Amino acid sequence: MLPTQFFKCLSDDTRLRCITLLQKEGKLCVCELTVALALSQPKISRHLASLRQCGLLQDSREGQWVYYQINPKLAEWTAPLLQNALAAVELTEDFKIDLQRLQQMENRPEMTICC
Repeated sequence: MLPTQFFKCLSDDTRLRCITLLQKEGKLCVCELTVALALSQPKISRHLASLRQCGLLQDSREGQWVYYQINPKLAEWTAPLLQNALAAVELTEDFKIDLQRLQQMENRPEMTICC
């Protein structure tokens, strides 16, 4: 992954918030991100597809759900940049609200049937 591609992928607020939630939670499905960010499913899916295409995310199917997580095979140079950027996002009020909505979500896939 080229640095310009890396930074371009992270330049969108929604994608940055998605990545930060994924870092915090490990893996999430579209329905969890939809609730957390209070955005439509198509919009979240479009951003996740963009992050997957640039290599920042990987997805895996578990039953009827597709889970997303940060790609563990990212280039070594991305780790400190990603860590610092996501730490800054965690301090924002928007992210705190996102995390609160996620934590209050009923019927999360890991706990029960969703999506």
